[in-house]
Amino acid sequence: MTAERWQSLTLGIVGIALFLAAWEAIGVNRLAGLTWPPLSAVFQFMFDPTKAQLFIRAMEASFSMVILGYVTGSVVGIALAGLVHVLPVVRPGMDRLASVIHAIPAIALAPLFIVLISREFTGMAIAALNVFFILYVSTTSGLNNSTAGHRDLFQVLGSSRTTRLLRLDLPAALPAVVSGMKYSVPAAFIGAILGEWFGSSRGLGLLMVSAMQNFQIPLLWSAVFIASTASLIVFGLMGLLEQFVYGRYK
Repeated sequence: MTAERWQSLTLGIVGIALFLAAWEAIGVNRLAGLTWPPLSAVFQFMFDPTKAQLFIRAMEASFSMVILGYVTGSVVGIALAGLVHVLPVVRPGMDRLASVIHAIPAIALAPLFIVLISREFTGMAIAALNVFFILYVSTTSGLNNSTAGHRDLFQVLGSSRTTRLLRLDLPAALPAVVSGMKYSVPAAFIGAILGEWFGSSRGLGLLMVSAMQNFQIPLLWSAVFIASTASLIVFGLMGLLEQFVYGRYK
């Protein structure tokens, strides 16, 4: 690991430690009132053995929707980006369609998903839409990263557009694709949890809504902490993959 990476890692750890210390200090001294509990109180509630099954069931439900939404959005986004790259005539229409869908607030689409699919899969659908737009934009941009010389060489050799896409443009686009995959992680978590606010029978989003309605502050912060930590961990892992891909293909 280079000195620059060690420095970045150290600064990240210090930043997280300072944030957690500030959280504890604000809670202990009641600087934000009763709605901001100390971090120690949140941990005590979260690791209470009697609450284990509650959080495990919620995490299983939420994370499964995150994974399904993430995979679905990634596959559709990358596939459509490849399609418009091979068939440029359809790109203007697809770009406008993606932009229009992304411009519609998720809170407005959720009732439609409840009617069209079900309450349980509304979070997955919103997560998939969020991920789709990010991957579509990053992939369509990355597919233009191949050099003109390489494209001319493939044309001289008589390669089809599909062959050039798979053997030249897609490898050249990998850094942009992986970057899009990294930034799609929090979007998937936000979409899945937001979808659970519309009547899902279980999940971290349901715990948050229930805790807010019943003023169960430790439960609310525990659910938020679990979701945030999971998102940050996956985001960090995708960052490591991004560094590897950039080192290999840049």
